[in-house]
Amino acid sequence: MENEEKSLNFIEEIIEKDIQSGKHGGRVLTRFPPEPNGYLHIGHAKSIVLNFGLAQKYGGETNLRFDDTNPLTEETAYVESIKNDIKWLGFEWAEELYTSDYFDMLYDFAVKLIKNGLAYVDDSSSEGIAASKGTPTEPGKPSPYRDRSVDENLRLLEEMRDGKYSDGAKVLRAKIDLANPNMHLRDPLLYRIKHAHHHRTGNKWCIYPMYDFAHGQSDSIEQITHSVCTLEFVPHRPLYDWLIEKLEIFPSKQYEFARLNLNYTVMSKRKLLQLVNEKYVESWDDPRMPTISGLRRRGYTPASIRNFCDRIGVAKRENIIDVGLLEFCIREDLNKTAWRRMAVLDPIKLVITNYPAGEEEVLSGENNPEADDGEGSRSIPFSNTLWIEREDFMENPPKKFFRLGPGLMVRLKHAYIVKCEDFLKDADGNVTEIRCTYIPESKSGEDTSGIKVKGTIHWVSVPHAGTVEVRLYDRLFNVENPAAEEDFRATINPDSLQVIETAYVEPDLLSAAPGKGYQFIRKGYFTLDSKSTPDKLVFNRTVTLRDTWAKEANKN
Repeated sequence: MENEEKSLNFIEEIIEKDIQSGKHGGRVLTRFPPEPNGYLHIGHAKSIVLNFGLAQKYGGETNLRFDDTNPLTEETAYVESIKNDIKWLGFEWAEELYTSDYFDMLYDFAVKLIKNGLAYVDDSSSEGIAASKGTPTEPGKPSPYRDRSVDENLRLLEEMRDGKYSDGAKVLRAKIDLANPNMHLRDPLLYRIKHAHHHRTGNKWCIYPMYDFAHGQSDSIEQITHSVCTLEFVPHRPLYDWLIEKLEIFPSKQYEFARLNLNYTVMSKRKLLQLVNEKYVESWDDPRMPTISGLRRRGYTPASIRNFCDRIGVAKRENIIDVGLLEFCIREDLNKTAWRRMAVLDPIKLVITNYPAGEEEVLSGENNPEADDGEGSRSIPFSNTLWIEREDFMENPPKKFFRLGPGLMVRLKHAYIVKCEDFLKDADGNVTEIRCTYIPESKSGEDTSGIKVKGTIHWVSVPHAGTVEVRLYDRLFNVENPAAEEDFRATINPDSLQVIETAYVEPDLLSAAPGKGYQFIRKGYFTLDSKSTPDKLVFNRTVTLRDTWAKEANKN
C-alpha cells in the first residue's frame, strides 16, 4: 500500500497548478500563525503537518508567525511551548516572526485606507455598531460618523494612537458595503483601543489591529503564496481579498480546509482551560488532554502524530475523526519501536519449590522482536520467588484456560515451564501464594524437555524487582461528542485515570529512558512520566495493546 501513488489533495492541486503556470516564480511559502494564548492541541498538529508538509513537498519554506494582536491574553511562556511543540513534531521554520513586528506598517496601511476614503473612525458603542449592522436578510444602517472627512479621521486615528481616548471610546472601521450579504463586509472593525502592556512592544501602542486586518496584511508583507486556514475563515476571505486589493500590496491567497474534529474529546480552548482551572485534569500537559504536550507526556511519538495527520487527509467538508485511528497510529509505531519489558501490575507471589532457595541466575530477553537484529538484549534475574499477575491464576479454571491452576503448566517468558502443585489462602479465602515446580530442561532457547504448553505468562523476580507507580490512562470522556452535551463536564469518564501505586518491574526498567516507549508484555505500551523523580518512578500507559473501546461498542 505504501508504494502506491497517493492522490493529491485539493491544496496540492492548486500549488502544482501555480508552479506550472509560474505564479510567484514557482515559489511556495506557507505560514503557521498561532496565537500565543494557549497550548497547541492535536487540531493544530494537523495544521502544522499540512503547512510545513506542503512547503517540504514543493521545495518551499514555512514561516512561524505569532499572531500577537491581543495583549490581554498573550504570554511569553506560550510562545516557548509552541516552538517546542513544532520542533518536537519534527519541523523547522524559515523565520520566527510576530504580527507585532508589523504594527508600524499596519498603522500606515490604516492611514492609506483613510486617505483613499475607505476607512473612518467611529465613536459608536460596540452595542450600537452591532445593532446597526443589520441582519443577514436586512441591510445595515450607516453610522452617524461614517461620512467624517479624511482630515478628521486622520486626526482622530492619530489621537487614538497617542492614548487620548479610553478603551472602547472609538474604533477604526473599513468603509465597504452595509448591504452586503456577507456580514464581514459591513464596515468591519480594523482597530480598537486597548491600554494594555504587550509582551513584545511594551507600552508603545494602545491601539491594536483586529485579526482580519492583521492577518492578510501580514501574509502579504511576508509574501506568503498559500495562506491555509480552517473552514470558519471562508466568510472572511472576501475581506482578506478586498484589503489586499485596496492597499495594492502583494496578492497572498487564502485557502480553507476542514479543521480536525476528534470524537471522545473537546478541542475548544475555552473548554480545555475550564478542565484545567476546575481541576478535572492536572494541567495543560495532563496525559488525557488532546494538547501536543499532553500527548507527548502520554507517550505519543512525533511519527505517530504525523502519520495520523497524513491518514486523515485534507478535506473541504467538516467531519469527525475516530480517536481510534490516532490510537491505531501510536500502536503501529510503538509495535515497531518499543522495547519489551516485564511489569506486574496486580501481583501475587509464586514460589518454585524445587528451585534452590537463595540461588539465582541471569536469563536473557531480546529488546525488540520486531527489529531485524532484536536491538540487542537485556539481562533478567531469576530466582525461586516471583511476582506474577493475579489474573494468571485460577483456583477452578475453565477448560480453555491456558495459564496457571491446580495441575496446569505454563511457560514463564524467557525462563522455564512451571507446573502448579498447590496454593495458599488467607483467612478470608483469598489466594496469597502459588506453589509450583519447574522443569530444569525446559529453559527458553535450550528446551530439551519435549513438553508443549499453550500459555506463556510474564513475571518479575521478587528479590530483584523494582517498585514503580503506574498510571492507566483512558479516554477523558464517555460520549463521542461531549461538546454537543448540555454540560460537557457531566460526560467525563470517571475511569479515565487509574493509579497503581505499587507495581513490580524487572530491574532494567529502573534506568528507563525519558521519552522512550516500552511495551509492558501483555499489558500495553508505557512511557516514563516526564515529572517522574529518581526516588519515585512513574510510568504512564500510552495505549492498550488492543482497541478495547471497539470491542465494548460491538458488544453493545
